[in-house]
Amino acid sequence: NRTAVVEFVLLGLANSRHLEITLFLFLVIAYFLILLGNFSVISITLVNNFLQTPMYYFLRNFALLEIIFTSTFMPSTLYSLLTERKTISLPGCFLQMMFFYYLGTCTLFHMAVMSLDRYIAICHPLHYTTIMNKRFCLQLILSCWAVSFLLMFPPTMMTVQLPFCGPNVMNHFYCDASLLLQLSCTDTGFIEELMFVVLIIILPGTLTVTAVSYGCIVVTVLHIPSAAGRRKAFSTCSAHLIVVMVFYSTCISRYIRPAQRGGQDSDKVLSLFFSVLTQMLNPYIYSLRNKQVKQALKESIVKFS
Repeated sequence: NRTAVVEFVLLGLANSRHLEITLFLFLVIAYFLILLGNFSVISITLVNNFLQTPMYYFLRNFALLEIIFTSTFMPSTLYSLLTERKTISLPGCFLQMMFFYYLGTCTLFHMAVMSLDRYIAICHPLHYTTIMNKRFCLQLILSCWAVSFLLMFPPTMMTVQLPFCGPNVMNHFYCDASLLLQLSCTDTGFIEELMFVVLIIILPGTLTVTAVSYGCIVVTVLHIPSAAGRRKAFSTCSAHLIVVMVFYSTCISRYIRPAQRGGQDSDKVLSLFFSVLTQMLNPYIYSLRNKQVKQALKESIVKFS
């Protein structure tokens, strides 16, 4: 008597119409800032010749990745808040889940690569141009995309092939893999263990590279003779570290745990932090606070005017 599920119900972020409208306005502004900030980074670093360095090459790719990552779930979330439509088709849910996890993993690897780039630039400045040549930069970017795909493809494809014939309600605002496993009407123990192992490789692995890189940068900065130079360097590093800490702490709190604990309201708050808040801050923390980028932005505005 089991009936195959043809759609899922996403309960979303709120259970009252007034709160939904408030959240809709907040997320519209956040999405606009994410698009504006990242498109600004891409356009500025493309048109200005003096921003054609490895650092801005990585930032440009990171900005493009953030636009695509946020767009995997934000339009459907906004539509759901505005129209109160809570359902998503089975294929749509699977596609959203696959792209969300693949692009999210890619984001973590990009952050690790950017921290490595800053480590080489600050700690080994004389060898920077030799090490971070165009070919090596391209290889790093392609490796981020390829390794992310190889890690996330097996568990996500196994999840897609699961039968769903019972409850179809998820207490979330996007299709979450851990909640999909709970809704399947077959044993998912092996997939849960595989996902846990993959996440253990991804999150602590990329965090270690990022933490070690920034640790070496801090040690190098402490040896700068100028107090003003140290202050400026620490200001930049501290801003980067705050974003990294928020992103990783919320990701680890959300996913490095047993799957049966999923589906709580706190999960949605954690997901909002790493999927919306940090994405909104990243272009302004990593790029638009930079003196060269600000100068290029002013020149572009003057030229356009």
